[in-house]
Amino acid sequence: MNIRHLRHLLAIAETGSFSRAAERAFITQSALSRSIRALEDELGAPLIDRVGKRNELTALGHEVVRRARAIVLASEEIVRSATLLAEGGGGEIRVGLGSGPGAMLMTPLLCQVASLHPRVRVAIARGSTTLQLVQLRARELEALVIDARRVAPSPDLLIETLGEMRTGFVARSDHPLAARRRLSFHELLEYPVASTPLSSEVARLLVDQYGESADPGCMVDLQCEDVGSLIDTVMKSSAIFLGIVAAARNAIRKGQLVELALTPRMLATARYAYVTLKGRTEAPVMKLFRRFVDENLRDA
Repeated sequence: MNIRHLRHLLAIAETGSFSRAAERAFITQSALSRSIRALEDELGAPLIDRVGKRNELTALGHEVVRRARAIVLASEEIVRSATLLAEGGGGEIRVGLGSGPGAMLMTPLLCQVASLHPRVRVAIARGSTTLQLVQLRARELEALVIDARRVAPSPDLLIETLGEMRTGFVARSDHPLAARRRLSFHELLEYPVASTPLSSEVARLLVDQYGESADPGCMVDLQCEDVGSLIDTVMKSSAIFLGIVAAARNAIRKGQLVELALTPRMLATARYAYVTLKGRTEAPVMKLFRRFVDENLRDA
């Protein structure tokens, strides 16, 4: 069976049109029609019913399309494996990073690759978890390091938990609350709270521990996906950062920021995952990225 014929059938199934499928396959419409006829002749039954201007898959057509997707992907992986083998010590790291991992990993990763692996290319995508999952499934990205609570289990995803990291409240070292040895939650609310969007599970944990006023919908005044921007804001204002303490560790080491002594200490943690597509051949260079994540995505 010719894989090219299967690709053409998939194009028709996905576009619903011979003309659009022909454009996608970079062939003429007549050549596409011949390809489908050859596949139908080989199988001994029609795959597509032409109903007026519509093209509808037959029962056999639906079954062939379902199986063809796996066959075409498997063939692409064979070609990909050969390409990766030929790359040797080079290759490209194409990954998506969530807000927390991005703050902790992005700059150190770029610096390490530039210094130690000059033949390796790096492309980092940022954005919402929904968008990054679309890019992963479209094979635009090799892997994601994202909030584990924001990705739902799926048959096509391999979700490897990376562990949990401590969260807390961080402010400028000269903030009015910074010198307090014991601090109640309600005292924090006298100042703007800055945070990334929080999962419903973390929101529930906060409310369970501190009461209704800890609901992020009410508590968080400044919100964005970029942890770096939030930390910069906290360093230049009286705002308080709510998130992974390790994301601010460089500024804490320099004495610019300090973790506030909240009593009781927050129980909610950040939980991250390494997400890839099941059955996807891992590029050798991605082992370098996995090792980097293991070494750097952790509490100080």
